Amino acid sequence: MRPQQLTPSIWQLPFPVGHVYAVRLPAGGAAGRPGFALVDTGVSGSAPAVLAALAGLGGRPEDVRQIVLTHSHLDHTGSAADLAAATGATVLAGAPDAPVIRGEVPEPEPVLTAAERLLHEKVMAGLAESGIEPPRPVAVDTELHDGDVLEGWGEPVHVLATRGHTPGGIALHLPESGVLFPGDIIGTGEGRAVLGPFNVDREQAIASFRRLAALERVEVVCVPHGEPVTENAAATLAAATPETDWL
Repeated sequence: MRPQQLTPSIWQLPFPVGHVYAVRLPAGGAAGRPGFALVDTGVSGSAPAVLAALAGLGGRPEDVRQIVLTHSHLDHTGSAADLAAATGATVLAGAPDAPVIRGEVPEPEPVLTAAERLLHEKVMAGLAESGIEPPRPVAVDTELHDGDVLEGWGEPVHVLATRGHTPGGIALHLPESGVLFPGDIIGTGEGRAVLGPFNVDREQAIASFRRLAALERVEVVCVPHGEPVTENAAATLAAATPETDWL
């Protein structure tokens, strides 16, 4: 797994299922060193690869200050407990998904279209064949809500609720640098942006997609599945047709 640099401060850590993103943060803390935030953590067992990638970028485990989970699914939270233990980072997630991430309530079941059902069966079979364990519960230190602004990134990071994929999914928008972390509401494939599959409420998910697509100053879209959008991002999102995806 080789990190792909997308901006001067953001790298994609590509995984077969569920990419992780590393964001270099400004110098701070007692040591005065630059830090890192992680957006999502991959499936269980991904922590050693994530820490090795950070080491290649000059980061130590203790340099990770924040772990932001865009939602509660296992390919995003699978290594959160291991990474939180290894780094001491603060874990942040959308408030409605926090009880799932803490292991207090089960994951809501998605409502699948016929096309999604076939894909879901294939994905779950692949995870089982690979021996992927369920996520271990992890404490959520900060529950996020629509309109919150994250601190410590060197620029405003706006939290946007993206209901529909899960009840408490979130996106992060950095308007100054034109970066969007959409979570699974937006994926890419065959050169276009698509609605992420496996939603608990398809109509809400489509509305969340349209909300993100209408944002101003989006130049890089850091999708968890597919290739990140680094050129013509606004046009790519405007051309998307989430209403017809997965039918």
